[in-house]
Amino acid sequence: MARLGQLTFALSSTGRQTALARSLTQSSALWRAPARTKPSLLPFQQTRHGFFAQGDNKPKSKTRVPRSLSAILLGSLLVFSLNPTADVVQTFASTNRTAKTYRSSDTDLSAQECESHGKIDDHGTWSKLVEGFEGFSAMTSAEAGKLSNKLVDLVLPEWSKLIPGYIRKLQRELNLAPGSLAAEIWEEARDPAVNPEIQYSAKVRVSEDLCDEEKTFLARRKKITAVALAHYLGIEEEDVNPEDVPTIAICGSGGGLRALVAGTGSYMAAAEDGLFDCVTYTSGVSGSCWLQSLYFSSLSGGDFQRTINHLKARLGIHIAYPPTAFSVLLSAPTNKLLLTAVVEKLKGDPEADFGLVDAYGLLLAARLFIPKGELGVNAQDFKLSHQQEYIRYGQNPMPIYTAVRHEIPELDEAGNEQSHASEAAKAEAKKEAWFQWFEMTPFELFCEEFAAGIPTWAMGRRFQDGVNLPTTEGFYLPEIRLPVLLGIWGSAFCATLSHYYREIRPLIQSLGGFQAVDNLIWGHNENLSKVHPIDPATIPNFIHGMNGKLPTTVPRLAYDSEYIQLMDSGMSNNLPIYPLLRPGRNVDIIVAFDASADIKTDNWLSVVEGYARQRGIKGWPIGAGWPRPSASASTTARELKEAEEATEAEADKKLAQAKADQATRHADDPNVKPEGDSDTSLMSQQEKYDQTANELGYCTVWVGTTQERRTDDPPPPPVDDTSSWKLMEPDAGIAVVYMPFLANEKVSSSVDPASSDYMSTWNFVYTPEQVDQVVALARANYEEGKAKIRATVRAVYERKKNSRLEREKRMAEERQRRKVRLGIDGKLGEGDHFS
Repeated sequence: MARLGQLTFALSSTGRQTALARSLTQSSALWRAPARTKPSLLPFQQTRHGFFAQGDNKPKSKTRVPRSLSAILLGSLLVFSLNPTADVVQTFASTNRTAKTYRSSDTDLSAQECESHGKIDDHGTWSKLVEGFEGFSAMTSAEAGKLSNKLVDLVLPEWSKLIPGYIRKLQRELNLAPGSLAAEIWEEARDPAVNPEIQYSAKVRVSEDLCDEEKTFLARRKKITAVALAHYLGIEEEDVNPEDVPTIAICGSGGGLRALVAGTGSYMAAAEDGLFDCVTYTSGVSGSCWLQSLYFSSLSGGDFQRTINHLKARLGIHIAYPPTAFSVLLSAPTNKLLLTAVVEKLKGDPEADFGLVDAYGLLLAARLFIPKGELGVNAQDFKLSHQQEYIRYGQNPMPIYTAVRHEIPELDEAGNEQSHASEAAKAEAKKEAWFQWFEMTPFELFCEEFAAGIPTWAMGRRFQDGVNLPTTEGFYLPEIRLPVLLGIWGSAFCATLSHYYREIRPLIQSLGGFQAVDNLIWGHNENLSKVHPIDPATIPNFIHGMNGKLPTTVPRLAYDSEYIQLMDSGMSNNLPIYPLLRPGRNVDIIVAFDASADIKTDNWLSVVEGYARQRGIKGWPIGAGWPRPSASASTTARELKEAEEATEAEADKKLAQAKADQATRHADDPNVKPEGDSDTSLMSQQEKYDQTANELGYCTVWVGTTQERRTDDPPPPPVDDTSSWKLMEPDAGIAVVYMPFLANEKVSSSVDPASSDYMSTWNFVYTPEQVDQVVALARANYEEGKAKIRATVRAVYERKKNSRLEREKRMAEERQRRKVRLGIDGKLGEGDHFS
């Protein structure tokens, strides 16, 4: 520690900062946006008390130093503190003069170039970005060599020597000087031949209806699915009436690369079976969004086998492995397509943020959207609106991408109409927090709670009172690029503290003596659920200033902020079913492929029930999802106690009846044991989890009803062979086919989502063999349920057909009665034997 203090003194108190110290100081400005007064959708009080916030009350930027850079720099200081102080000071002294010379000449040149051409603004995040790179790149090659040699000998890998050179090259490409890559990107951003959308102004569409483009798609897709359904069910094409064709949707869960790879295997199995051609919508969360974006790109061309081959070629290296990541970011032609997302966002909007999620999205795009060999990269793949080419004529299902905004309302202490609210009302308001869902399609960015949306090609533009605003240079910004969206869709690390604690809670509970700690932390779960230690990404808020023009349920903060924070929708529900229930889509069958890490414990399917009730959606199957935890011994004891009556005879009768009822309800429940067995309340959470592993199996079907139900009615059981007739009932509602990603004995026993380390949500490396194993497991699981899926589709088709025929029959009878009333039909004709 003494050496660390001497090192700090050597760096700061002598008045002569070394190049390394200056780099540390100035690189902090790289990610620190200037203070501004735009309101945040997450109250700044919450951010202030987050994990990474300091104890003061100063407003803080939403952008942060990249973790890898911070780790390297801070690690360097720590390692140097362990060396003899004289050696350190001598090293710094010998390189300080060289660093000064380099910095003086380099920055002067850059400043002259930029000043002469007026390329860099003197404010905003972009200028901070470039200045930060200049500061970090001030370290000379000689200095970097000496420092790196010491580090490599101790802790750092050999490639760490190359990082200063990478940074200097990146700085040169981003300084907007003539001939730089950033200058070329910014020039093309204003070229309508490259970005046609900049010629058009956009307005906010306020309506609960589907956009016109989606309605056109639905009409075209219905013709395609009618033919596909005939082949899938083995009936003649001419016998299929388009009105009878069920609207089928497939949704994929979140789960990082596990969801991406497993989802690809599941979708490919559905395509091989003929089901995928019958599908109208696909929706995704996190890794399933990455899957959709790959499928609707030139990398796969709508072929799942090509997608798998691409994943096998690209997932063998970590997305953040510096040599590979820098190589893609600094080499043509990939560097231009990737860095366009950064240049257009920050240069086009001086108030925009560049944070950890943006850097994460850039790394994801560099790994997922660059083909092997890197020469076949396609610029068309980097805009979401370009996916219209894959669905324009109904030739493919329409993809729906999802993200959420965390609304945390607060009652202001003063300054608004609610300042007189009671303390009780304020406390109650602070408890209310929810996630607003945003859907992104090739046609539109839409929020159902706002009942408003904008064209996809207008994402990234600032809006005021329902109309987009041009840049300071007088033109409209191009569409936001896919790297930004990839980061938003998969930003599970922006979870609340409550989500983080749930990840480690089983470990805490398993430690002896930590029960009190767990109770203390979990007792404040409501507060933890309102704090995001890592800030979500931001995009311009398209309803900014539209007060009074949207539904009254839209919170005030949503109008006031110029930007909205969006994150992984798995924070709300890891199955993207909500958008499929939107009015106008009229989905009849939902096939849910669930590759979540917490399939049974969080029971995402059951969460939809509350949403359906809140929205007044009829037909959702009540009780769908994993069986809830069964009654414990204490509950059973309470039931038996209620059997006590005034007389002993009546008590015995009631007691016997209660026992019989309890035995009947829990006859097949592994968690409730017969009288005399051990107390099930002593079972650990893991034991209960293991015992329920096979309760649902590989494929389970539920069907809802459009009839009114009493709240005390027990939920109906899943559909099986003996109750498949429920699917054909006239009042049947939405059919849900649930296919969890479980281990399968028909595949290698080493492939288990629950125990295979490489299937962790936070793993970003898959070998080709592991990709093949996950795909094989997904396909084997689909094989287990494909007969049940086909039977479900046939039953719903027959129900819709019978309903149409019955409707046509009633209409024909009504027309006949009308003709008789008008005397057009049924009157006596001339020349008959009654005349």
